[in-house]
Amino acid sequence: MTQTASSTNFTAINLGRLGDLDNYVLELAPGVKIPGKVFGGNAVGATGAEFSFQTFAPGTETGFLHTHKNHEELYFFLSGEGEFQVDGRVFPVTEGSVVRIAPAGRRSVRNNGTAPLVMLCIQYKAGSFTEADAADGDIIGGPVEW
Repeated sequence: MTQTASSTNFTAINLGRLGDLDNYVLELAPGVKIPGKVFGGNAVGATGAEFSFQTFAPGTETGFLHTHKNHEELYFFLSGEGEFQVDGRVFPVTEGSVVRIAPAGRRSVRNNGTAPLVMLCIQYKAGSFTEADAADGDIIGGPVEW
């Protein structure tokens, strides 16, 4: 992971090619390693959410169910195909699939396809987005100069 630019109001990183995500290994605890997963929120200085990219080789899976105490998750599937399980219900996911999971949802992912399954997961506090947040942006007049 490389920081490519930063200033007062932003930080940019490059994780490399999505096809090379298998070079990352996330160590959750001694003896608990997740190949192909990398978190990026801390690297960009995110203050309201966390994100991770993960790749699953064909025939692999998370290997465990998990829930959250307070965080909802959005899973974006960027390539490949597989299956997602939430609360015992199994359904297909493929490039372009998006899945939202409430904190209490018991979730897991597996790749039952023939190519790598690549996903982006965004984690944030459930119930934190309000109607006022939907109108938070301000368009600044004038041309964009490159």
